[in-house]
Amino acid sequence: MNIFSIRLSEASLIFPGFLISALIALAAQFISDHYGAPSMLMALLFGIALNFLSDEKKCKPGIAFSAQTLLRIGIALLGLRISFGMAADLGWPIVFSVVGAVTATILFGLLVSRFFGYGQRFAFLSAGSVAVCGASAAMAISAILPIDERTEERLVFTVVGVTILSTSAMIIYPILADALSYNTKLAGIFLGATIHDVAQAVGAGFSKSEATGDIATVVKLIRVSMLAPIILIASILIRRLSKAELGEGKRPPLVPGFVLAFVVLVVMNSVQIIPEIITEISTEISRWALLTAIAAVGMKTALKEVINVGLPAISLLVIETVFICCFMIAVLYWFF
Repeated sequence: MNIFSIRLSEASLIFPGFLISALIALAAQFISDHYGAPSMLMALLFGIALNFLSDEKKCKPGIAFSAQTLLRIGIALLGLRISFGMAADLGWPIVFSVVGAVTATILFGLLVSRFFGYGQRFAFLSAGSVAVCGASAAMAISAILPIDERTEERLVFTVVGVTILSTSAMIIYPILADALSYNTKLAGIFLGATIHDVAQAVGAGFSKSEATGDIATVVKLIRVSMLAPIILIASILIRRLSKAELGEGKRPPLVPGFVLAFVVLVVMNSVQIIPEIITEISTEISRWALLTAIAAVGMKTALKEVINVGLPAISLLVIETVFICCFMIAVLYWFF
């Protein structure tokens, strides 16, 4: 009875902030469904507009819960969208090309960031979001990076930046694919391998044809599957760095729990032990969890902090976007 009372008390603390975050997510999805605006971007902007609520005592615990715990739940459930069979159906040369593009983009971002005056944290955050899956990747990477006073500022800017660039690419890249005379298969590979967010990549593919959309979707989900190994490697490196700096003090976990859950769900989905109805429901829960989480992140961020990031950060995101696009054009030209 005491345990129940404690949990009920915790839920009552979380509920107001969570409810506000969820309402923002609903509003963002309504705008997206009726006017075509990216739901993630809308949730983030609505959240920023309500930044003052993050200082309210009643709202603060729920906003923090939504921005952290819900984020991890949403990312973990993304694993149910991916299976090993996707790679086999597409062909290993294409898989290796996509993996190479993701890896090269992250390494490129880490390399050139110093010329823009940024350290490795923002470089990894921006390059990882461009290389993998846009806003979702940005939130996952931010969750494992050491926290400092600019953590939320970097995350919000990156989410806004990659969403705008991804939306622009959804319009421009199908035209570019036609200009490059890509057939259905090559167009699907190109769109899936270069557009940041899943929704925009899928939308761009189906704007050309159903077959192109199917290929773009599979290629994009292969990029999403790279999220787990990238975060695992980064977690190991961060843990070693923390060990060097903090000695025997508290260090980040070797494998974040949400990453382990992501991998387990990918395996379970691959061996087809999860009913399709459960997969569909979990996919929806994941989407709403991420949407609610980004709304909460927006509420925790002041607009002036985002503006202060500056032109160099915008330039870094743009050049990383151009890099992965050019990389895939070169790969398709030489090997396909």
